[in-house]
Amino acid sequence: MQKMVRLSLLVSGAAVLHVVESWLPNPFVFLLGPGAKLGLANVVTLAVVLAYGWREAFVVAVLRSFLGSLVAGTFLTFGFYMSLAGAITSALAMGVLRALQGNKLSAIGLSIVGAVTHIVTQLTVAALAVSHFGLFVQLPWLLLFAIPTGCFVGVVGGLLYKTMPKETD
Repeated sequence: MQKMVRLSLLVSGAAVLHVVESWLPNPFVFLLGPGAKLGLANVVTLAVVLAYGWREAFVVAVLRSFLGSLVAGTFLTFGFYMSLAGAITSALAMGVLRALQGNKLSAIGLSIVGAVTHIVTQLTVAALAVSHFGLFVQLPWLLLFAIPTGCFVGVVGGLLYKTMPKETD
């Protein structure tokens, strides 16, 4: 029961971060185009991967995407589907890698993998939606952006993980 309450609080915190980030002005729009973000809600997903595992992280990512988009007013829009796809694949990539590697890969390493997976997934969804794979011309720039944002999310997610209770009732 305690685990469910903790995960519920983490979902709501991630949804709040999702909404708050949607309100922030994007200083990178001219360099990378629309949609480049820090990925603040992924801080929570990463902490859940570290503390509880990939299944819980998957649930948190899905619920965060639904709740955040409902509050932000983007539910069932193209942006919602891109966000959901990216959240799911990045949570699964981080979770599976954590399960395979254990503690060998740091929170920063996991986060960078999650950021790269998120970007590749979103570009793939967008390219499939518009039937134009020329969108992948942005991939090098977006991957370059994934390194510092992945590091930031990794540091903050690692700090959040250290403050979380680890028992899994």
